[in-house]
Amino acid sequence: MSDTSADDFRTAARAAAELVSDYLDALPGRPVWQPMDPAARQALLTAPLPAEGLPLTGLLEVIGTQVMPAPMGNGNPRFFGWVNSAPAPAGVLATLAASAMNPSSAGGDHADVHLERAVVRWIAELVGFPHPAGGGILTSGTSMATILCLAAARNRAARRAGRDVRQDGLAGMPPLIAYATGETHSCVRKAVELLGLGSRHLRTVATDSDGRLDVTALATAVAEDRAAGLLPFLVVASAGTVGTGAVDAFEPIADLCAAEQLWLHVDGAYGAFGVLDASIAGQYAGMDRADSLALDPHKWLGVPVDCGCALVRDTEELRGTFSLVPSYLRDEAAGALGWFSEYGMEQTRPFRSLKVWATIAHRGRDGIAADIARCTALARRLGELVEADPELELLAPVRTSIVAFRYKPAGADENVVNAINKELPVEVQLRGRVFVTGALLDGREMLRACLLNAATTEADLELLLAEVRAAGAELTERRGGR
Repeated sequence: MSDTSADDFRTAARAAAELVSDYLDALPGRPVWQPMDPAARQALLTAPLPAEGLPLTGLLEVIGTQVMPAPMGNGNPRFFGWVNSAPAPAGVLATLAASAMNPSSAGGDHADVHLERAVVRWIAELVGFPHPAGGGILTSGTSMATILCLAAARNRAARRAGRDVRQDGLAGMPPLIAYATGETHSCVRKAVELLGLGSRHLRTVATDSDGRLDVTALATAVAEDRAAGLLPFLVVASAGTVGTGAVDAFEPIADLCAAEQLWLHVDGAYGAFGVLDASIAGQYAGMDRADSLALDPHKWLGVPVDCGCALVRDTEELRGTFSLVPSYLRDEAAGALGWFSEYGMEQTRPFRSLKVWATIAHRGRDGIAADIARCTALARRLGELVEADPELELLAPVRTSIVAFRYKPAGADENVVNAINKELPVEVQLRGRVFVTGALLDGREMLRACLLNAATTEADLELLLAEVRAAGAELTERRGGR
């Protein structure tokens, strides 16, 4: 980089910092989300490949005028949709530095590699998961972390059955059977399909009245499958289900898995960090007994996307599933643990660990725990407000920071209630003041508010419910009150 280009970059970097700072400052006062102007959308979709490059200042102008005015909305404290957090400021800053260094974090002796080992250990310590050295890796998200963990479970099961699945594949083996509830995230099914196990071999286990995995039903299913000559090998439990945030009872599940020699995998994508809140930590008892745990620092911790994490109890099970080291990548300096590329699919890997380090180091364990406790307290308060409102109905106990509820005007037919609630999320979103999404729970259309932003206030909760009532009343009126 010449002196002139260095000066240009310095000027542009300062301008970028102002642009980003102004954007973050303005978020609370703007609509949470609005549909893009059709002309602006088309301009992005049909942008021609430029023959000549733009200067850095020109690039910033395009970003500031054409991209940043149309956000998803998740940085706003009144965003309650899906499980998408606001970005932690420390993580935003660290992302720039990581991009400037731009290493491949596959392995070697450079800062990002050693920092990743440290932050994986930090994550394990935060959620209380046993951390043997090398027993974890950062990924693009829990979807990829789930593939890695389930691949290790598959390989262990095949080995115990006398097969080397890496060499021979699964052909000729009795089907390997996995178990999960209907509330389990779709990434588990995708992983089962991609690993060649077949989605029909992912058994759906019944849940109890709280939406948690029914251990008696699980034991029955395992016994039936063994009697049929099949090979049960995996149970997936949830540390915060998709629809309601319910946390499965890990202790009895772990007992069953130990007795039946099944791999216990916990999907903690969003909810595993809830263990940091002392008021709900008891529900997580036994999570540390899992063989693997997948979670997302880019959810409740606010680490900028993308960043997931796979934690495994037995390091060699993960390494033995993926390690394939060509001669040109051998590096004795890497030590006994080898390269991160031996523990997953990626060879060239982004420098994810710096934004994780910055986010955790900036808040500290106590600050993170306080933020999570605030979110769960707000969720419980939202549940109370729903229960006190005659036009609303709480559909499940508030276990973590997800609140499942619906609009239910007095005297409305159940079919009408379902129809209104199916349309309601989009109607609320279009109004621009809050953002909430919908889901199905036991066949009923519902609203699903997820609280991840510690900057959210009780006034924001009251506004959410006011918008739901107003939009619900409009939908009811359109239907002629029926």
